[in-house]
Amino acid sequence: MRSKRQPRFHEAILNELQSEITIKAEAADDGLTVRTLLRHAGVSARLMTKIRHGGGQEAGGGAVTLRGEPARSRDIVRAGDEVRVVFPEEKTWFEPEDIPVSVIFEDDDLLVVDKQPGLVVHPTKGHHGGTLANGIAAHMLARGEQYQPRFASRLDMNTSGVLTVCKNGHAQWSLAQQQEAGTITKIYLALAEGEFAEPRGLIDLPIAPPVDGTPQRLVRQADEGGRLAQTEYEALGFFAYGEDRFSLVRLRLLTGRTHQIRVHLAAIGHPVLGDTLYGAASSLIGRQALHASEISFAHPKDGRPLNFSSPLPEDMALLLPCHGS
Repeated sequence: MRSKRQPRFHEAILNELQSEITIKAEAADDGLTVRTLLRHAGVSARLMTKIRHGGGQEAGGGAVTLRGEPARSRDIVRAGDEVRVVFPEEKTWFEPEDIPVSVIFEDDDLLVVDKQPGLVVHPTKGHHGGTLANGIAAHMLARGEQYQPRFASRLDMNTSGVLTVCKNGHAQWSLAQQQEAGTITKIYLALAEGEFAEPRGLIDLPIAPPVDGTPQRLVRQADEGGRLAQTEYEALGFFAYGEDRFSLVRLRLLTGRTHQIRVHLAAIGHPVLGDTLYGAASSLIGRQALHASEISFAHPKDGRPLNFSSPLPEDMALLLPCHGS
């Protein structure tokens, strides 16, 4: 019964300004707590806790009101009541740095960028600065904005291409729901070693996390810790460059495991050209030749279809007009 009413609440979130939402309780909501009503609206328990401990609206910590008065999570909602949520103000913890950010698309909810190879997405133990996140922090300040970048997808340091950043919690939630439902399309282009015997196919091999402290993922069955991983591929062309032989491959992710394309191509005997973790270094290119070329999904606010693409970067494109066979 509740699931039938969820879209109404989700629509309320989509149509309001992202800084606040107002939910009017229906007859069937009579007797629910504020917490339960908000959970059905897609407001996470974590966000509600953040609002409660944020010092109130005047302090930028957000607020929840019931019938115009400050509300507690356990307060009872009656039919016709309005519950208003003012979301906390956010500030990024990434230090701004002068790092170029190639913007494909930007609005109040999303930032879609074309990531260059050799750039880490966000700070890690080994990379405290000099990341895309640091560049985005500078970009937002230059635009007079303030938000915490939420990466809806991740690309390895040496993988280039389209990357989506959410500017608020609802956009992140929406894309996570679309990812779970399988309605986000992600297309990659790769240069892979050798010639494919089958021009197209499905790689259906479970992937398990590393077991020895290295970043290398492994193909393992479910009883060995492997998780479902599926990649569609289509070989678009075969090329020869001196003694090197490689194929241009279009790949579509049906699941989203870490290093999935790299693991899958290596497992079928065609590692990504230049991939030193799952294959070997190449004299032709100084990184793994993998590029996130296209992504499609529904806008988190109004549901309109979006499609973004990135051209093949120069270091990969320069290898294609060579002698083919």
